[in-house]
Amino acid sequence: MSVEDLHRTVELSAEQSWPHRTEDWELFYELGEGIVAECEGKVVGSIMAWRFGGNYASIGMVIVTADKQGEGIGRQLMEAMLERLEGWNITLNATAEGLPLYTKLGFEPFATVHQHQGLAPTMPLADLRPGERVRPMGATDNMLPAIYSQTLGMDRDAFFERISRDSQSVVLSRDHEPVGFALLRRFGRGRVIAPIVAPDLGGAQALVTHWLGAKAGRFCRIDALVGTGLSEWLEDIGLPCVGKVTTMVRGKAPKGSGPAKVFAVASQAFG
Repeated sequence: MSVEDLHRTVELSAEQSWPHRTEDWELFYELGEGIVAECEGKVVGSIMAWRFGGNYASIGMVIVTADKQGEGIGRQLMEAMLERLEGWNITLNATAEGLPLYTKLGFEPFATVHQHQGLAPTMPLADLRPGERVRPMGATDNMLPAIYSQTLGMDRDAFFERISRDSQSVVLSRDHEPVGFALLRRFGRGRVIAPIVAPDLGGAQALVTHWLGAKAGRFCRIDALVGTGLSEWLEDIGLPCVGKVTTMVRGKAPKGSGPAKVFAVASQAFG
């Protein structure tokens, strides 16, 4: 994939009714690498990958144009990318349509992500505990990339620093110590709150309440990890689940550590 291919990859994702803007594809390309499939000089398929540290990578944006589906192009793209990533532990988020292929290629499920989106509801003030605060990220919050990497179980330091440049960021602090964060950036039809990292559901709710309250009435999206309680709470407050994907791994599943955990992923592509 070259930068000249991006105009066509935007068309491919639009054909699937995916919301990715040109700017979203440009960020994917800047941070990762891609392969395209061509037929008679026209791009008919795409796949992208992003490497984190020296042992983990994620795969996403696997698309084949509608009139070429069923011809094995998706499998060829996957096999070509897997060859590039030989020796890496690889994660991806699979739609129901992609599950059979990824299973055949050695991927196993280990988590589920619910896609919540819609107009942000009007939110009351966050119910903060004593000593708790949600505040803008500052210059001294240089420990956040390390918290993110530790929580995910893979090196996301450089990734965090890059996406935070395009984001507004708030920090959850308890007794003046940073314990979580949530980033807000433009994506697709509006804004995405991603990633969300907090020590518990109450902390995640405080972070989400801040951003939804600030963007009330505007289109927002959150890709919430199932099992954390966040998805159920988002339904309760009026940000509905519109779909789900299965997180799969080929190799060793990442295992986070530390007091915090991920409540919402950076994106379905990045994981």
